[in-house]
Amino acid sequence: MTEKERKIKITAGKHVLVAKLQENEAVRALWNKLPQTYSMQNLYEREMCFRMGKGSLPAKEAKYTGYKIGDISYWPPRGSLVILYAQNGEIFEQQPIGHIADDVTFFKNLGDTKIKFERVEE
Repeated sequence: MTEKERKIKITAGKHVLVAKLQENEAVRALWNKLPQTYSMQNLYEREMCFRMGKGSLPAKEAKYTGYKIGDISYWPPRGSLVILYAQNGEIFEQQPIGHIADDVTFFKNLGDTKIKFERVEE
């Protein structure tokens, strides 16, 4: 599998999603940590968030930008890995990680939960 074809499986309760990853230093660092189960918080009525800690992933390509529902990003100021499930129009500093094409709106009703991230090896 080439780096540009990397995918991860994300399991949240009974929901199983697949995300296509971008190609950057942060993705390579996250890939090398997988599999992992993170205790993610449901924050701001828009995102599932795990605070990995500032500097946990490289963020050399971070920029202030908007997002799409289903985006997975790393927020450098607090070292947060986030799955964005609702849109509020906010623009914030983020390092792109990947995107989930499937419906992610179910996260709105999940509350804080453990979410498993695994490599998809093809």
